[in-house]
Amino acid sequence: MPSAGYAPLDINGIRSYLNALPVARDRLGQEASAWRIREVGDGNLNLVFIVEGKGAVVVKQALPYVRLVGESWPLPLKRSFFESNALFIQERYAPGLTPQIYHFDDRMALIVMEYLSPHIILRKGLMQRKIYPKAATTIAQFMALTLYNTSMLASSAEAHKARIELFASNTALCKITEDLVFTDPYREAALNRWTSPQLDGIKAEFERDNPLKLAAQEKKWQFVTEAQALIHGDLHTGSVMVTDSDTRVIDPEFAFVGPIAFDVGAIIANYLLSFFSHRGQSQDGGPDSYCDWLLGQTEMLWTVFEAQFLKLWEQQPSGEVFAQGLFETPESTAALAAHRHVFMQKLFRDALGFAGCKMIRRILGLAHVQDMESIKDPDVRARAETMALIFARQLLLQAHGFSGIADVTAAAQEHASPAKV
Repeated sequence: MPSAGYAPLDINGIRSYLNALPVARDRLGQEASAWRIREVGDGNLNLVFIVEGKGAVVVKQALPYVRLVGESWPLPLKRSFFESNALFIQERYAPGLTPQIYHFDDRMALIVMEYLSPHIILRKGLMQRKIYPKAATTIAQFMALTLYNTSMLASSAEAHKARIELFASNTALCKITEDLVFTDPYREAALNRWTSPQLDGIKAEFERDNPLKLAAQEKKWQFVTEAQALIHGDLHTGSVMVTDSDTRVIDPEFAFVGPIAFDVGAIIANYLLSFFSHRGQSQDGGPDSYCDWLLGQTEMLWTVFEAQFLKLWEQQPSGEVFAQGLFETPESTAALAAHRHVFMQKLFRDALGFAGCKMIRRILGLAHVQDMESIKDPDVRARAETMALIFARQLLLQAHGFSGIADVTAAAQEHASPAKV
């Protein structure tokens, strides 16, 4: 239930609220009556307003239900608390890679934050076949910095357990992931939807596919039980804003202390979905330089993340595990270096499994991606989605068959062949 004093705000309410907030008035300037306010929330959960005067801010307010579905699906307002705290922590470890927070109101479930302009949502840019030379590298650096520094590779046990406690009650949003990503796509569920009748057959196959369902449940087990680091929890190309020279990660309301590989797999999945959406629209399956660029960026995501994560581990081993002083002889140093390689290989394969789950849910579950949804011809859309589903199944069931990220992109290219559909 909403707390006492909570009310969802409209444009007039936003104007009055910000006019009473000194930090907002100072940033916006002008008289409040001159401010330009528009509601731009196109996501699944919240109200989002852009307010412009001489300066500008964004106001994000949680609703007490899932906006995509309506009041029949209630949702706690406390998700704004988790989002604001995640942003504060991410800013600490990855400064300049998230929007700055100016004000958080727990009672109103409302955050006033930096307006990113002329940024656009990365997904929209990729749909328009735009090149962002720094985006994948920056996202990878963001993941390495935030995931390493909020793990016990860098933290004391006390600090780590405090983070777990801080985010432990973000159960409602975790439940969304647990159901929509790992369970519903593999069964009959009221909220599932897919391109029908074109995908009816493959949807039925996935519901009968016991090895696939078991693999998805293993990833769900990992998602629920592995408290490794503070993860964003919903890291996709719709939660990244970009220009040619600047990249910011937004919307961490799903944050909790979970498996590191989940964030990595989620963003890889979304670059792959973009790739398959473009390849599926190709008439002849011939060379496509933009698709090649997308696969190159997919490789960059893992390559830079792995290198940055290992660098942090080697240079800042300040955590409770693999503690300083344990590995000081040449023999023990070599043993730790070998173990780091094993650790990163497991993380890589776990990320591929999570990527497969994320791709499947975006085609057979509730919340789809515009990369696919924007393809108006259902036969063409189904072709792109089928390519992605078949490849996602391979990621989930055969992650150990990929020795590196180049193997993944090569296999994606092979699955995008017209002969494969």
